[in-house]
Amino acid sequence: MGVEERRQQLIGVALDLFSRRSPDEVSIDEIATAAGISRPLVYHYFPGKLSLYEAALKRASEDLASRFAEPHEGPLGARLLRVMGRFFDFVDEHGPGFSALMRGGPAVGSSATNALIDSVRQAAYDQILSHLGVTEASPRLELVVRSWISLAESTALIWLDGRRIPRAELETQLVHDFAALAAVSAAHDEDMAVLLRAMVKEEPADGPFAELVGRLIALGS
Repeated sequence: MGVEERRQQLIGVALDLFSRRSPDEVSIDEIATAAGISRPLVYHYFPGKLSLYEAALKRASEDLASRFAEPHEGPLGARLLRVMGRFFDFVDEHGPGFSALMRGGPAVGSSATNALIDSVRQAAYDQILSHLGVTEASPRLELVVRSWISLAESTALIWLDGRRIPRAELETQLVHDFAALAAVSAAHDEDMAVLLRAMVKEEPADGPFAELVGRLIALGS
């Protein structure tokens, strides 16, 4: 097996282990055994667990960022719902690793780790703007989108702690949250109001945005 091929194998093995348990609980010996090689050979390819964790994290971050990509077809609410489905697929598959990254882990706080986290958030931010047809966000729109991305992260972390709320409900709730954040901002800013009207213009009666409106009306009746 070539050098790069072996490195990629080790990254894959480490990512699998880090996805099932906190990186702090995974040893180099376990990684070596799972890869079918000796401990010294692991150190031949990576100077330590931290560097291997960062390499695994890079692969995971690229995977996560790709899940925000969505064709510009159909109503926005349905697009966001599909994105949330893929986002929670990732969280479900990489639970302990996702939690360790966001709450604290062996590489948290390093410039490399912070850059990876920021790259995922920026990818999500850019994707949302593209679906809104915006090239340069106003301060209020930037606040809405970045706040929503942070909300998705925190919601996923809370969900991982026991999965006490059905996942599908949270996916829909986060889409509703996006519409709600945009609506509150639109109440204070005419540019946001114009954008909100464009967002909901082609939403179907059975879409997630319309569902939110129906629920709110029912609450007030």
